[in-house]
Amino acid sequence: MLLAAAVLSSLCGCSKKATDPYEGMVQVESGFGNLIWITPYEGVAVNDLSAEDFADGRYIGDAYEVKMGIDVSEYQSSIDWGAVASDGIDFAIIRAGYRGYSAGGLFTDAYFDGNIKGAAENGIDIGIYFFSQATNPAEAEEEAEYLLSLLKNYPSDTVSLPIFYDWESIDTDEARTDGISGETITECALAFTGKIEEAGYESGVYAYRKLGYFSYDLPRMTHLKWWVATLSDYPDFYYKHDFWQYSITGSVAGIEGDVDRNMLFIPRVTENAE
Repeated sequence: MLLAAAVLSSLCGCSKKATDPYEGMVQVESGFGNLIWITPYEGVAVNDLSAEDFADGRYIGDAYEVKMGIDVSEYQSSIDWGAVASDGIDFAIIRAGYRGYSAGGLFTDAYFDGNIKGAAENGIDIGIYFFSQATNPAEAEEEAEYLLSLLKNYPSDTVSLPIFYDWESIDTDEARTDGISGETITECALAFTGKIEEAGYESGVYAYRKLGYFSYDLPRMTHLKWWVATLSDYPDFYYKHDFWQYSITGSVAGIEGDVDRNMLFIPRVTENAE
């Protein structure tokens, strides 16, 4: 009877059409050498850069002007900023401080003062980041206020690039942020960046693929600048971002050892643009 029913269904053309389990989804690089499926957010701009826009580590497309940069902290120790500037570095994103992942104390980066002064004196554009381990929005606001207190020691035009919120999961040890939800991470980021914007600075968020795809509620954050880490030959993060961290083992004159390398993409204004 079952065979007869199947034959009849086939003859009459009324067999059920197989559904595509990935309908409406896109494949993206996971960061671990394989592709994963995600459902794109509505209303979030998509990255328009592709592998064809890059060759030998350089941007060869026409849509953007590209600035070359680094991000630094006390892990780079003392930096010869004159040599850095002479090596073609246009900007630096400097760590101001961090919250500890165990007890949760707030600390200033040991080389923050030297780095911000050295970069400014050598004509390098400056952005700032704060490493967060906030567990709630109140702690994120506390981090922003702590950072802003550090910037009071410098002229208001010292920082010309965004101030970034850098929340990261701690995978190598137990941390106070273990088990935190994506909703809370998003609320913390919005609390931090809101305080920064109230103070008159442009603000943004640093993220790697996992955070960007599975933790942050991106539709609530489209007003922010995005600095994304994808250690690859081109910026393969699915959504549009302004800053791309492409290496954590780069080299630059004036810095001993490895340093993170970045690109900033500035849209070119075309004659047909309104």
